Parts: sequence; C-alpha cells; structure tokens
Amino acid sequence: MKKILFIILIGAALAAAAFFLLRNNNSDIKYKTEKVAKGDIVMSVTATGTVNAVTTVLVGTQVSGTIRNISVDFNSPVKKGQIIAQIDPSTFQAQVQQARANLLAARANVEKAGATLVDAKRTMERNTELFSKNLIARSDLDTAETNYETAKASVSAAKSQVAQTEAAVEFAETNLRYTRILSPVDGVVISRNVDVGQTVAASFQTPTLFTIAQDLTKMQIDTNVDEADIGKVSVGQDVEFTVDAYPDLVFRGKVWQVRNAPITVQNVVTYDVVIQVENPELKLKPGMTANVSIIIATKKDVLKIPNAALRFKLDENEKKSTEKKAVSGPGIWILEQGKPKRINISAGISDGSYTEIIPDTLQEGQEVIIESAAKGQKKQDAPPGPRFF
Repeated sequence: MKKILFIILIGAALAAAAFFLLRNNNSDIKYKTEKVAKGDIVMSVTATGTVNAVTTVLVGTQVSGTIRNISVDFNSPVKKGQIIAQIDPSTFQAQVQQARANLLAARANVEKAGATLVDAKRTMERNTELFSKNLIARSDLDTAETNYETAKASVSAAKSQVAQTEAAVEFAETNLRYTRILSPVDGVVISRNVDVGQTVAASFQTPTLFTIAQDLTKMQIDTNVDEADIGKVSVGQDVEFTVDAYPDLVFRGKVWQVRNAPITVQNVVTYDVVIQVENPELKLKPGMTANVSIIIATKKDVLKIPNAALRFKLDENEKKSTEKKAVSGPGIWILEQGKPKRINISAGISDGSYTEIIPDTLQEGQEVIIESAAKGQKKQDAPPGPRFF
C-alpha cells in the first residue's frame, strides 16, 4: 500500500514539473524580424479609368427622312467631307423647285411694280403741267401724286418679297445639301446607329447616326481620383497603367489635366484626372478599363523597411520585460542582445509595402521586428475543456 502511494506521489510531482516547464517554455517570446535592405521605392496614387479617344465626334442629321444609302460601316476609315450616308432627297428637291418658282414670281412682281411706277410718274408730271395752266383741278394733281408714291412703295415691297423668296430658296437648298451626311473629320467610325430604310426624325433633337474617333493613335484616360489623393497629383507626372486585354503589358502616359469639377457619387467625392497616352500600335481601344498608377515620387537605392515594422507594438506583457523609456515621433523596434529596443527613425516616402528611412539610426542588414509570438503559440487558442497529463 505504501509502495503504491509512493508511486502516485512521484507521478504527481513529475506531472506538476512538466506542467510548469511547458508553461514557462510557452511564455518565452519569439520575434519575427526582417533585415533593413536597399532598393527602389515608388510612391504612387492608384485609380481606375476608361480609355477614350482624344476627340470623338457624334455625327447626326439636321433634316428628317428615310436613310437611302450608307457608305461606311464599323471601323471604316473616313476623310473629312466624305459622304457616309444619304437621306432620300425627293421631298427636299421638290421644296427647292417650289422656292425657285416663288422667286421667279417675286421678280415678275418687281417688274410689274416698276411698270406701274413709270406710268404713275408720267401721269403726275402731266397733271402737274396741266395744273400750272389751270386746266385741271387741284384734286386731280393730288391723286396723281398719291398714285406715284403708292407705286414707289409697291416697288419696294416687291423687292423685299424677292429677298424673302431668295432666302427661302437658300434654306431649301441647304436642307437638300443636309440630306448628304458628310464626315466632319478624318478618323475611324466607332459606331453606326442606323440602317438603310430607317427613318430618322430631327424634329425635337438631332439623332446620332455615327460616332467617329478622330485619331486612335493618341488616346486619353479619364480617371476618378479620390479627394484624399488629389492634392498629390499634378500636371506632367508620369503614369503607368494596365488593361485587362494585356495584363502583362505596362503602358505609360502623362497627366495632362486635373479638372476642378467634383464628381459626387453616394457622398464619395472624386476628381477627373485626364491622362494622355500614345497608341501607335492601336492596342488600346475606346472603352477599355485602365488600372492606373500615378507616379508621385521615386527614390533609387535607398534604405527601406517593411511597413509592418512601423505598425508593430509591444503588448503589456512584453513591455514589462523591456526597459521603459520615453520616446516620441515615429519609431520601430529592433532586437538588441535578444531584447526588443525602440528607436526613433526619420521616414520618407512609402509605396504601401515598404517605407524609406533616413540612414541615421539604422544600417543595411540590421534586423527590425515585424511580429511577435509566444514560443509554440498557435494562431488560435485551444477550445476550453479539461486538461489531462
């Protein structure tokens, strides 16, 4: 019996010793570090935008009618003044002929009014001579003078009618010319919105028949930059971007314009930044989505540390085992003789992953703490429950 009790006591002592030993080992703190390295840091502002042609012209019609002929299609190159569509001109030709007939009638009325004026002038002169000889009454002379003035006014009215009908003829001829849809610029047809036989109505608003991009070798990207980053963007900055069609190809451009008009969507304020891009190989197409990086600053071959080192902080248990010291400003933790030590640093630009540091307190190859964990600690604690040895 005593032997069994002795064995139980020894086992209990061994279990207790193992428990405390394991607990002490688990409480040992280990630190994950990374070395200070030299390299390049590029500070940038990211945004998304849409690739567009620099100049896009919407071609419409000023007259209504039926599309009689279409001379171009999608992707067709066009020259300025080239006929790209024709509206049935029959009605407009009839209007021109009617206006010209009205002009002939108006000119005939001028001649008629001129003849009446000549007759009224002769009558007035004759009555003036007769009145001077007291051969007619004063009323006859007054009537002749009135008829003369009326004839002069009729000539003026007939001439104004000629000018009015001439304007009507010009208006009808202009509408007839508008039945020929011409390309206003040299470029490429991006879209065609009509077919032969379709009726277009220009009564209330001008319908868009074609969309023509003037020059696809020069493109622009309209990006929406957040208001928190717009202060860093300025004209002339370099830009790198990618499109989904060529994920492994990096395109380059420059900031051409920073527009002041705010764009507010669901209380989020952004500003339009226009980027100019050369497109000599015509790989970029209108409407593509661009993932843009606007280069704010670039540093070559500088000391840099991971941003995780700037975010690292000791917890309360770790602080008890470290030397307490008053610190201010941005700082990081390094390992000195196996213990963490905080030092102040002078930070420069950051690319989101690494931050430039001024080489006054750190040197290349020195290790900085980015993470801490108890020795043997797992990411998640074990679920509560009874413990057995």
